[in-house]
Amino acid sequence: MADPPQLADSPTDWIDETFAAQWPASLALRQSTAAQRIAKLRRFADALIARRSAWYEAFAQDFSKPPAEVESTELLPVIEEVRHAVNHLRRWMKPVRVRATWLTLGTHSRIEAQPRGRCLILGPWNYPVNTVLCPLVSAIAAGNTVMVKPSELTPAVSRLVGELIAEVFSPDEVVVVPGGVRTAQHLLGLPFDHIFFTGSPAVGKLVMKAAADHLSSVTLELGGQSPVIVDETADLQKAAEVVMWGKLINLGQSCVAPDHVFVHRSVRVAFVRACAEVVRARFGHSGADQQASPDLARIINLRHTGRIAQLVSQAEQAGATMALGSPVDHERRFIPPTLLTDLPASAEILDEEIFGPVLPIIDYDSLDEVIARINAKPKPLALYIWSRREAITRRLVDETSSGGVCVNHCMLHYVHGGLPFGGVNNSGMGSSHGHFGFKAFSHERAVLRAGWTLPARFMFPPYTPFKSRLVQGLVEVLRRL
Repeated sequence: MADPPQLADSPTDWIDETFAAQWPASLALRQSTAAQRIAKLRRFADALIARRSAWYEAFAQDFSKPPAEVESTELLPVIEEVRHAVNHLRRWMKPVRVRATWLTLGTHSRIEAQPRGRCLILGPWNYPVNTVLCPLVSAIAAGNTVMVKPSELTPAVSRLVGELIAEVFSPDEVVVVPGGVRTAQHLLGLPFDHIFFTGSPAVGKLVMKAAADHLSSVTLELGGQSPVIVDETADLQKAAEVVMWGKLINLGQSCVAPDHVFVHRSVRVAFVRACAEVVRARFGHSGADQQASPDLARIINLRHTGRIAQLVSQAEQAGATMALGSPVDHERRFIPPTLLTDLPASAEILDEEIFGPVLPIIDYDSLDEVIARINAKPKPLALYIWSRREAITRRLVDETSSGGVCVNHCMLHYVHGGLPFGGVNNSGMGSSHGHFGFKAFSHERAVLRAGWTLPARFMFPPYTPFKSRLVQGLVEVLRRL
């Protein structure tokens, strides 16, 4: 199975002309109403679902993604994002009144959400619909123009994204810009008002550096290792079922997939056994059965297949035990579900975001040890805790830092429209989804109308001794309030 052909780069002059054409459109959209934006979002959702069969085919071409996963991980999140925005947009757009302070008595103030303007969305390959179209929903809801650069590694899906957007929007409002690294580099050289990037921390740093040249605001949804903690009180069967679902959906190619599991030594054997049983029940007992399963996707390309296989091989050579697994089929880009135990600290796989169906399992005796190891690494995008003890859960939440936390589940926080989704430091910057996505693509503008403002008048020159004493007295009064 060869890698799919990549999308060709777009002509730079066409990119520049399109970017220029979006300037007057971005100014006009500042006046757009909630009703107009809602109508666009509804047309967009209808056109998305009208292509349901085409999405199945495109995902099958790019990395053999099962139709059920196309529905649950690609289409469903976008439809939910639209539904949430449509139901709440009028409230989000409504100015928020702010009471006057002691120093601004006599004024009337409010906060207005203003579109940022011309925006750029740079999408990844692992969820090429979800991670591109969800932020697009937020950008449209906020009243912006958008240029979308989907991944060149998923050409069939990215072409379909282009067809969808071309049907619903005019190019001076939303347009897809096909291409690879050269196209992305050229886009990053343009003075966008906001850039939304989903991808690796390494590329995220390059995006942020490019944005700095124009002082463009950025939202960075990155990655990093997302650890799981399973203590001795956890429901091991439920933990195994959910953790293996989170690990193997999209064959592990998820930014919030569990990367490794810290499991209390007293329940490690039982947990590993439960995980292996879940895999065999869902996908088959042998490697051949699992490869034949219609419910497992494929790795995106040969390079990533080789990278993951090398990490597993290096771990075994360093002394790790393969508690579950079978040979890798490089030609068909298939890596079977794999469980690794007894990993030495030197194993490279413990320092990598795996992005594949391989789960390292690490024994622990003391929670102090787990917390220290988590805090010694860059802050993860997600942290997953399995425990029946509130004190343990509270301590892990309080003494670690991550973009989000799930207790007794995995990845579910991603689809909660009322929660901010995003990372912290190495795992990202800013938040998305629901109101948080709307705010990411909006400028919260302070608007103050002056009326009778007595306190301010006493600060005007000339600074007489009386005014100086008055201001000093005001400072003292405010200090005591």
